Amino acid sequence: MRNYVTECIGTFFLVLTIGLTSASGTPLAPLAIGAALMVMVYMGGHISGAHYNPAVSLALVMRGKLPSKEFLPYVMAQVMGALAASAVVSLTVGKAFGPSPAEHASGAGALLVEILYTFALCLVVLNVATSSKTKGNSFYGLAIGFTVAAGAFAAGPVSGGAFNPAVGIGPLVWRAVVRGGSLSHLWLYLVGPLLGAVIAAAVYRLQETES
Repeated sequence: MRNYVTECIGTFFLVLTIGLTSASGTPLAPLAIGAALMVMVYMGGHISGAHYNPAVSLALVMRGKLPSKEFLPYVMAQVMGALAASAVVSLTVGKAFGPSPAEHASGAGALLVEILYTFALCLVVLNVATSSKTKGNSFYGLAIGFTVAAGAFAAGPVSGGAFNPAVGIGPLVWRAVVRGGSLSHLWLYLVGPLLGAVIAAAVYRLQETES
């Protein structure tokens, strides 16, 4: 149970930070988001593994570091945290939020950057948090947080910069239920991150084989 509670709390603060910085329109939102993820990773890494992202959980299942029977409970905890954060943002600022691709972005372009930066995130997680060669390091939270910050700065203006199905599901479902928003872009934040996770797991296996 403590694993699921930790996953819910970590995802809650990640999505809460995304929602509140989105509402304020601060240009430094990606730094705040990366910092929030970093501190939550340090908070929960020794308990649940600090995934806070179904794509990361999938990569770790494929790596053999998370039992497959734990995948759905982890995802449920992450989505619950994202939904709760979406509700708090809505109550706090009076409006719902959710990621969406830029008007100028093509569907293929938005999907591609979601795949690529989720791939980068999962590959970083696998190398800094699961490899015996980096075991016991103290930089894993920094590496993971700054990967998301870089992705948010670079790809956020294209795809919305989720790199995380929970970041798509929680806010978009909450907005659809409460405000009647559309779920038309939800597929992007499911397909892109999950594909990125699968590719990252395959590349990590190659890295480990040839090292």
